[in-house]
Amino acid sequence: MKLHVDQLADKVGRDLSVSDWLTVDQDRIDRFADAIDDHQWIHVDAERAKAGPYGATIAHGYLTLSLLSIFLDPILDFDGLSMRMNYGFDRVRFPAPVPVNSRLRAHVAVESVDETPHGVRVELKCVLEIEGGDKPACVAQAVALLVRADAEPARSVAS
Repeated sequence: MKLHVDQLADKVGRDLSVSDWLTVDQDRIDRFADAIDDHQWIHVDAERAKAGPYGATIAHGYLTLSLLSIFLDPILDFDGLSMRMNYGFDRVRFPAPVPVNSRLRAHVAVESVDETPHGVRVELKCVLEIEGGDKPACVAQAVALLVRADAEPARSVAS
C-alpha cells in the first residue's frame, strides 16, 4: 500500500525503504562514459584495469550517484502528488569504489520534511550498499520537492 504524501512527516528519523538490487555492468559504465565524455582506463579498459588497483573496471562516482534516480523513483511514489523533482544534494561521499558487475541497493531514511506552498521539501539520507562490501559505494543527503496534486500552478515550486 502506497503512503500518502501527508504521512511522510511521520517517517522523519526513520527508514523509508530499501530498494531492489541493481547490477552495474560494463555496458552501463561504457554508456555513462560516452554520455559524459569520461573514458579513463579505470572505467572502460577491462584489460588494463585487471592490473590496476581494483582488479577490474569501476563505475564512475557520478554514475553511482546518478543511480539514485533509479532507486528513488519507486520509493518516492506517494499518493497525492502531481510530480517529484530533484532539488539537489547537501552532502555526497563515495567511501568505496563500485567494481564492474557489482550489485547495489539503496537504503533511504527521511531526515526532514518541510511544508512549501506547493507541497513538501524532503531531505533523505541515501546509502548505496555494495552487495558483500564492507563500505557503502555512496552516502548522500538528497533533497527532493514533492508537489501536491492539488497545488496551484507556479513558475517555481522551490519557493
